[in-house]
Amino acid sequence: MAYWYESSIDRQLREATERGEFDNLPGLGKPLSDHGREYDDDWWVKEWLEREGATAGVIPPTLALRREVEDLAERVDRLRTESEVRGYVAEMNERLRKARLGMMDGPPTVLPPRDVDAEVAGWRERRGQDKP
Repeated sequence: MAYWYESSIDRQLREATERGEFDNLPGLGKPLSDHGREYDDDWWVKEWLEREGATAGVIPPTLALRREVEDLAERVDRLRTESEVRGYVAEMNERLRKARLGMMDGPPTVLPPRDVDAEVAGWRERRGQDKP
């Protein structure tokens, strides 16, 4: 003789399904996003980062600095004056110096300082200016 047992959680899920509370949920009828992938202990962190688009403050400062150097032209192009460009590049060079000396958290970096005059010249050229 078989006995049927329904836990309170199973009962709540069944009743919610019968009321239609799970109808029209996002992703209904679609496979789970991680189906077939190997289990990852940090799945929830990675999912949160992807969902929230969170990167600032999450990666070590030396890696953030590397990314900033890669995007330098794009960043200085948002600045309005030569003085702002010079100040920004000088400040970045100071952070690069600290990173090379191991005074910043994260993997070591050996990025050289940026040439302030070259960055200003590039900024002018992209703006279509020859002189300040």
